Amino acid sequence: MHEVDLEKAQREETRWRILRALDAGRPLSVSETVVYRALADASLPISPSTLRRELDYLRDKGLVDLTGEDGPVWAAALTGHGVDVVEYTVAAPAGIARPRKWW
Repeated sequence: MHEVDLEKAQREETRWRILRALDAGRPLSVSETVVYRALADASLPISPSTLRRELDYLRDKGLVDLTGEDGPVWAAALTGHGVDVVEYTVAAPAGIARPRKWW
């Protein structure tokens, strides 16, 4: 029997939900406050520092651009590659729990 790594699954789901929230805000950047509320509404328990860690991870993967890192509130926007991941035109990188395309 395989054990499910719940923390890993939650991180990967959180990253996908972040990408979806940023896609909903396109073409504008979305503040971390809005993303945080969207994740809370999806019943994903996350702290502000964890959200920033995941945004940083997504930036390192080339999926998001971040602004405001020197200030009190960060904002994020999808890169072209991030849009392609959300729109299922390219494979999702490891670490992103994108659901299978069913259509």
